[in-house]
Amino acid sequence: MRPQFLHRSLGLLQRVPNRSFVPTGLGRRSLSSSPRVPDFAFAFDIDGVLLRSSKPIPGAADSLRYLKEQNIPFILLTNGGGKHETERVAELSEKLEVPLDPSVIIQSHSPFAELAGALENKRVLIVGGDGDRCRQVAERYGFKNVITPGDIFMANPGIWPVSKVFRSYYEQFARPIQNPNQIDAQDPSRGLKIDAVFVYNDPRDWGLDAQVIMDVLLSSEGVLGTISEKNGQPNLPNKGYQQDGQPPLYFSNPDLWWAAAYPLPRLGQGGFREALEGVWAATTGGPSKGVELKKNIAGKPYQATYEFAEHQLMRNRSQAFGGAITQPLRNVYMIGDNPASDICGANTFRSIHGSEWHSILVRTGVYRGGEPAWVPSTIADDVQKAVEWGLKSSKW
Repeated sequence: MRPQFLHRSLGLLQRVPNRSFVPTGLGRRSLSSSPRVPDFAFAFDIDGVLLRSSKPIPGAADSLRYLKEQNIPFILLTNGGGKHETERVAELSEKLEVPLDPSVIIQSHSPFAELAGALENKRVLIVGGDGDRCRQVAERYGFKNVITPGDIFMANPGIWPVSKVFRSYYEQFARPIQNPNQIDAQDPSRGLKIDAVFVYNDPRDWGLDAQVIMDVLLSSEGVLGTISEKNGQPNLPNKGYQQDGQPPLYFSNPDLWWAAAYPLPRLGQGGFREALEGVWAATTGGPSKGVELKKNIAGKPYQATYEFAEHQLMRNRSQAFGGAITQPLRNVYMIGDNPASDICGANTFRSIHGSEWHSILVRTGVYRGGEPAWVPSTIADDVQKAVEWGLKSSKW
């Protein structure tokens, strides 16, 4: 199913004076002298491209200012998350000293907002992120009944006794579960039922989160404390696993690595998923025994995420020029630091609108040199050089 747009207002990008960035070999072009609508746009990753450990990468702010001054559309397409889009864009605006509108950012879990209607009154388990910030994001998306592994642990610490060292952490945000006995109820009609599991951001307590997710996936109809009698039945599809009304499992970010303050890349949400799949395989027999972990993965490099981003980009472009655009969007330059997500996604994306996406790999993040797993259209030292390449390619 093709993702739809998030229901949020789309403001025009604010125009600010360009302070210093002028592409090499190109003169400054004012809006008054250039009435034509650009037939190209940019998409930026954030971590490792615009920021490194929350600090602006040289040239990033000036590049965005230039695009805003020229009214060239762009979008920030990140596999990061854990905060609402309005909060994230406010932080970026402050760090980069460039006013940005929430309509220009798409995080890994942004498409989950489209599922809120169907799951509005269902109980969803939200995993990952600091404290219960991801719960707050989900509630702002429209989910009404949201619980976290921390809630479950505080109601019944026996579900993962190793997490007792995190008790003071969970006490800060856990919400009470009305009947804690529901967590270990053997009767499905009396237990705590989970209708969907979402990993919104990198988990902090991998052990607890993996245990709770495993309990739900092995349960009968998503009821904690139960175990499905269909598990391991050789005559059933997937040997009976996830064939008994268990809830769907969603991951928002497939990245194995991400660029942090440490000089080497750090494990991301993709690392947690790989660990969970390892436990699943050890428990069920895994692919070698004909059992897979059924899951849904959003984020880059997946087609649906790029479709979601392109629709948002085109909508922003239309609004920025008063909706009277006859010229199609021909080229989009995706600037990223991760070959496995940014470059792979741009290279494999097929636009239903006929736009061509070009990948530009920068050296300021995950990519450390050498032959990348996915070969980009070009490699640039940093985001400013990448923007210059895109502008020259489009003869701007």
